[in-house]
Amino acid sequence: MNQVNLEGITEIARQSQQALVEHRQAVPAPAMAQSRFAGNSTQASPANRFNLARQAWLRPLLISRWPQFLARALALAGFAFAILAGLFGSPVGSHNFAIVFVWIAWWSVFKLAFIPLGGRSWCSVCPIPMPGDWLQQGGILQKGRRLGLNLRWPKRLKGYWLQTGAFLLIGLFSALTLTDPRLTAWVFIGLFGLAIGLSLVFERRAFCSYLCPIGGFSGIYAQAAPLEVRVIDRSVCAQHSQKTCYQACPWGLYPVALRDSAACGLCMECLRACPEDNLALNLRPFGADIARPRTTQRLDEAFLALTMLGSALSFAAVFSGPWGWLKLAAFQIGSLEWVGYAAAFLALNLLILPGAFALAAWFGRGGAPLRSAFANQAQALLPLGLMAWIAFTISFALPKAGYILGVMNDPMGWGWNLLGAGYAPWSPDVSDFSPLLQAGLLLIGLFWSAQTAQRAAGNDLRRSAPVAVFCLAFTLAMLALLVG
Repeated sequence: MNQVNLEGITEIARQSQQALVEHRQAVPAPAMAQSRFAGNSTQASPANRFNLARQAWLRPLLISRWPQFLARALALAGFAFAILAGLFGSPVGSHNFAIVFVWIAWWSVFKLAFIPLGGRSWCSVCPIPMPGDWLQQGGILQKGRRLGLNLRWPKRLKGYWLQTGAFLLIGLFSALTLTDPRLTAWVFIGLFGLAIGLSLVFERRAFCSYLCPIGGFSGIYAQAAPLEVRVIDRSVCAQHSQKTCYQACPWGLYPVALRDSAACGLCMECLRACPEDNLALNLRPFGADIARPRTTQRLDEAFLALTMLGSALSFAAVFSGPWGWLKLAAFQIGSLEWVGYAAAFLALNLLILPGAFALAAWFGRGGAPLRSAFANQAQALLPLGLMAWIAFTISFALPKAGYILGVMNDPMGWGWNLLGAGYAPWSPDVSDFSPLLQAGLLLIGLFWSAQTAQRAAGNDLRRSAPVAVFCLAFTLAMLALLVG
């Protein structure tokens, strides 16, 4: 078994001691004594949690690596074919597997199902880190001779900053990326290449944790999802000297130190490695990680949340808005019009929205430092951002769902007829219910965000009101773009 380096040992020892102290302060002694029952896989979970890992029908699927490996291998084959189709298939996006598979089928399921219901569940089957994982561990399912330098990721580069930058970079070229098969292919070639390269230099999944824009997107909204991996009894972890869960985790996480689900990729390696059967895969209430005041002063999560709002607003304006000139400017990469669009996009995400939110946080800070109020109140943006992306997806992807059968029939756009004579094009009409559904989702996000802002402000309505007004203004803007 690979040894944890000295710095890692020191860190998890500190986290173990802190977690044990917090656990003893938060849980009365009788409850601690009853937190584990006799026998394996029979531990109790909190009252508002349901441990899926205790279910006899599901536990074998979680413990075995084969179901997850097969799902990842299938996804890898899909993305590999998408790259080939993008490079060699039809240049018309609606007739190319790369565009339809990635930006209509996968991207829609990712935003409509994986994130709201499973948080970072896509990360558990994502194929992008697979080749790098195989090189790092020296095998596919079993570990062998490791490759790479195995360096620790620089502390100064930790957090969401690089993922925010990567998402902004994709946003600048989004109009062409979402319609040009060849550009889509090269984007994914770049993602795979970067993931492999970083795996040969740094330990664990450095690309997934600090660079992947998809990971940042899903990680920040995983805090609102009803799925989590958590330890059952912290005192057991604190007394366990080998820390097998930490050594097994490809993300380099120590489960007992998890305070939210933003960083956990739900790969289940900790559950498989724990000799005490002390880990749970819990169903929990929606928004469980964003329902309490925070003392953090980290700004990276706040700026990523604002970038998600700004990007949703920009995408809605380009793809659903009434301005043809704006869409044309977004497509004409390198032109003066595109430079103007890029400047406006960056100004919205880096100046206008952060400035407006900083003003709202300042009015509602209640004597707290602005930095602390900004970081604490930013969690109120998560429900609204999640619902805004879902609403945009309904307007962008559902009307194009008919393309899916088309590319299944002719994935390369070469005139194939794989589905035979029985194939008939299908184009769903969502115009009747789409506006009502989008409006409902945005209003749910607004109400949820207002509640979160109130809890983050210690249930002080006067302090939470400015952030609620900020969320209301964003909701009205999205409604105008999506519903009219």
